[in-house]
Amino acid sequence: MIRTRSLAAAFAALLALAPSARADPLALRVGWLEARAARPPVLSNLDPAPEDLGLAGARLGLADNAASGRFLGQRFALSEVVIPPGEDPLAPARALLSETGLLVVSAPAATLTAIADLPEAEGALIFNAAAPEADLRGAGCRANVLHVFPSLAMRADALMQFLAARRWTELAMIEGTHEGDAEWAGALAAAARKFGLRIRGREVWDHASADIRRLAGQEAPLFTQNLPAHDVLLVADEQGDFARWMMFNTWEPRLFAGSEGLVPSAWTPQAEQWGASQLQSRFRALAGRDMRPEDYAAWAALRAVGEAATRAVSAEPGRLRAYMLGPEFELAGFKGRPLSFRAWNGQLRQPIPLAHPRGLVAMAPLEGFLHQRNEMDTLGQDAPESACRAFEGGNG
Repeated sequence: MIRTRSLAAAFAALLALAPSARADPLALRVGWLEARAARPPVLSNLDPAPEDLGLAGARLGLADNAASGRFLGQRFALSEVVIPPGEDPLAPARALLSETGLLVVSAPAATLTAIADLPEAEGALIFNAAAPEADLRGAGCRANVLHVFPSLAMRADALMQFLAARRWTELAMIEGTHEGDAEWAGALAAAARKFGLRIRGREVWDHASADIRRLAGQEAPLFTQNLPAHDVLLVADEQGDFARWMMFNTWEPRLFAGSEGLVPSAWTPQAEQWGASQLQSRFRALAGRDMRPEDYAAWAALRAVGEAATRAVSAEPGRLRAYMLGPEFELAGFKGRPLSFRAWNGQLRQPIPLAHPRGLVAMAPLEGFLHQRNEMDTLGQDAPESACRAFEGGNG
């Protein structure tokens, strides 16, 4: 009986201290703004983009926030706006900003920047959930934008750490001609230099007239025959246009990495450790499919809002931003290490999985790649390298 009374008293004291005891619960509304871009035609329909790509992750993040918010006296809501290709995104963005100062944006880089520069976005907090371009985190950064999607440099550095650790130092590269291929190839080349690897040959696949699905056994050997000797063949084919048919059809038997083979990404269905299996299961129950990198980024944005609101006890975007960029913010991201935001450019620090279609190979940063503050800052631009000036020189 004494034990029962003690537990009851402790529980009553906990309830008295909890935020749910407040008369006015904390209410947060987050806006989801998706500006869809027209995708170029590709040869394969094996990997169609889901209609709810990204949005399903935001919905799971909302559900996770609501689960903890019921006890903590918080209410979360999500306003969803999806803009078809070719339509102006700025008017819907203004309307959404009139409802909330918290936006998760899935849009091309130029659209994201235009939204961030709206007068209505002054004082808002915007999360970039899809654009990987370096300039958004560099000279083109905006103080009201935090990046939950990893940069191309983070993904490329993760891959090059792995290749350097394996001492596969001699590389060749083939890049496509679709939007994004050249920038991904540039990020891979920069990361190779950073970690002391050599790209000995670099070619562009521009055989638009060749149906590589039928002619891979003829085209790929000829195309790769004159590449210099290399350990690994890098491919920059972000649309999935040609690289999958080149595997096992090259002149020399070589490993593939980049956009095909061993792929660095924000998230992979092959992740199972650190509670990732549970996150995957909950996502499948909600969306009926595997979680993709865009889904993970959107989920992380919603969870970052929920975590910051709980700790800062505020729904005000400015206070949430200040807390997220501070040293106390941590987000459990199911990747083995707590996630946090870089104070100098607003990028979410996060481990990068390296996986092939049947399994997880490694999680970067790898052991041995050291940093004076945080080993995750070995992925992507570090503070001394950053051209971002909107964050007032933060180095946290």
